[in-house]
Amino acid sequence: MSLPPFWAQILAGLVLGVVLGWVARTWSVDWLGRTLEEIGGTFVQLLRLAVGPLVFFAIAISITNLRQVSNAARLAARTLLWFLITSLVAVAIGLTIGLLTNPGSSSNLGPEDGALPQSEGSWLDFLTGIIPTDVITPFTELNVLQIVFIAAAVGIAALQLGERATPLITFGETALALLQKALWWIIRLAPLGTVGLIGRAINEYGWGLLSDYAVFTVDVYVGSLLVLFGVYPLVLWFAAGANPLRFFRGAWPAIQLAFVSRSSVGTLPVTQKVTERLGVPKDYASFAVPFGATTKMDGCAAIYPALAAIFVAEVFGVSLGVQDYLLIAFVSVIGSAATAGLTGATVMTTLTLSTLGLPLEGVGLLLAIDPILDMIRTATNVAGQAVVPVVVAAREGILDRTAYESATSFEVNDVAAGSEPPAPPAAPRPREATA
Repeated sequence: MSLPPFWAQILAGLVLGVVLGWVARTWSVDWLGRTLEEIGGTFVQLLRLAVGPLVFFAIAISITNLRQVSNAARLAARTLLWFLITSLVAVAIGLTIGLLTNPGSSSNLGPEDGALPQSEGSWLDFLTGIIPTDVITPFTELNVLQIVFIAAAVGIAALQLGERATPLITFGETALALLQKALWWIIRLAPLGTVGLIGRAINEYGWGLLSDYAVFTVDVYVGSLLVLFGVYPLVLWFAAGANPLRFFRGAWPAIQLAFVSRSSVGTLPVTQKVTERLGVPKDYASFAVPFGATTKMDGCAAIYPALAAIFVAEVFGVSLGVQDYLLIAFVSVIGSAATAGLTGATVMTTLTLSTLGLPLEGVGLLLAIDPILDMIRTATNVAGQAVVPVVVAAREGILDRTAYESATSFEVNDVAAGSEPPAPPAAPRPREATA
């Protein structure tokens, strides 16, 4: 008997999680609450288990793959440029929505409701923390930024070695393929993980939580949806001459998984597959997508910090000026790597608040609602991580337009089980000229 479509499984997991969480909270069913917590926690832990080695091999191999790409430096620069452009637009939308709605003023929360976060981020931590003290600790403590640094150093060194690095590159490609296959198996558990994650949130916080955060929650979702279904389609249409509906049809498996898993890195194999099926050359996609999964965070590092800063400032009665809003934009664009593709945006939020001189206790106000907000933020992140390679490939003339126009969604379960989805039809070969 074949399983229902993956999107239907996810939807069923959402509904079942809400129902079970409501039952556990309403009737104080402790065992059910603990079960939901264990299910959700185990799913997240499985994703985190694969993050360290996956990021290392993905970044290192993506850099070595640049040797097969013509104009590699130009493509890398254009990719980074479009990352910055779309991030600036996203943070501008976040600031505009926050200034129009005043999310903190409409809340009944006060400074006494805040609490210092367990982990903080500052510019000193960000700059000095990039370089690890050893090669083991970044993996044991899951410091993704340091893992990216090590991987980039290894990838660049392998490029410099040339042919002598071929055995190492071959090993890395095999290791990456194995890790991605294992992650596909974990991804198949996403519907079950959804039950636990959503159920735990409902059981722990209940619906009453939304009253104090109603405006802020709506702001985050509206801002993310404006970027996801407004900015990205406009960029695709005007910068790439590409039909946005075709993009969403092809990229939907990655977007829906990101919404559930709340992890850009955990969604990485799906994001890379949909990007390639949208006509982006594999050699370029294998660089741009892993690079984006650790640095391109329009939801977590642009829209959300802007709104969070305004929310915290209003709750604590601090006035922000034009220079503060410019600082928010600067932090969002430059410091986005601090989020590093993991669930949550605490580090990025503390980085923003500390730069503005706002009380870090404000982070404690946001932690309760964070899981609900992180779903739409991550979906926006992942969509942007696929949009930019499509745009750059189109502008560089290397996008397979036939593949893009014919790209369709695919079943995550089929790929996880080992059967590849049918490839889009190949572009017709040009007819040879006759004498």
